[in-house]
Amino acid sequence: MTMAAPIVDTEGVSVSESVSALPTAPEPTGRVVVVTGGTDGMGRALVLARAERGDQVVAIGSNPAKGEALLAEAAGRGAAGHVRFVRADLATVEGNRRVIEETLHHHGAIDALALFANRQAPRRTLTRDGLEATWALYYLSRYLLGHGFRAALEASAAPVIVNVSGVGVTKGSIHWDDLQLERGYAMVAAQLQAGRANDLLGVAFAEHGDSKARYVLYHPGFTRSGDLSPLPLMLRAGIRAAARIWARPIPDSIRAIHQFIDTPPAAALTAVDRNTHLPLTFRTLDPRDAARLAGLTEKLLAALPSNP
Repeated sequence: MTMAAPIVDTEGVSVSESVSALPTAPEPTGRVVVVTGGTDGMGRALVLARAERGDQVVAIGSNPAKGEALLAEAAGRGAAGHVRFVRADLATVEGNRRVIEETLHHHGAIDALALFANRQAPRRTLTRDGLEATWALYYLSRYLLGHGFRAALEASAAPVIVNVSGVGVTKGSIHWDDLQLERGYAMVAAQLQAGRANDLLGVAFAEHGDSKARYVLYHPGFTRSGDLSPLPLMLRAGIRAAARIWARPIPDSIRAIHQFIDTPPAAALTAVDRNTHLPLTFRTLDPRDAARLAGLTEKLLAALPSNP
């Protein structure tokens, strides 16, 4: 028996790839869960686990081959028809807008948005929008998707956003006068800046007191997860060796995310560093800095040529 596995290319072409010998898809049940970075590591594991539970999952990634493999594995686990793969470049504003449009075409309500997408960049590179790539993918995409899906989240009975980043880490800072790191770039500094920006993103989002959506900042700790291919060979080898000794298994790291989705916290904002709930007075969660960054982000977006 052959069935069509849903694959969407947000560059404007919708396609269906055939997967042979797959079981018939069950009727849609459960929650609607959107996952960025859904074809690698923790994101991939969450997609498959939620699909097995009967949720309808939108998995967003940039690699079509990985998307096809994800769909095939979901079907092999008896979750055919529960995963929709959307190919997109989330480092661009237009890529995020197309994901929002495509997803809302199929789902009027979203129960959970899980944000994993991130990529290490050893050298400073610019996106098509002229933005530093780490900032664009790791922070700005999460800003755009959180706000772009706000109405659909509000349509859910118990919506939650889980931003998987580095809350609890105090190293790094926002380069307020050089957000794009034009005057000095280092991969770790770029990652830390975007991580601190995500802390503030959660604070700013939760400031909308009339929102039903709960925002969770979650730091899973060092996990055997993610695509290391952009890194130099020796660095990749070192990280893999360290991961074998110290890293958490993926199922352990995503266990808390299942809990956040199944039972969203009561508070508008929750910050968890591994197994520790952080006070909202934590130094990286300053509301004044959050408001400042939100204002700068709005100005940055308004100034982009891609802004309609």
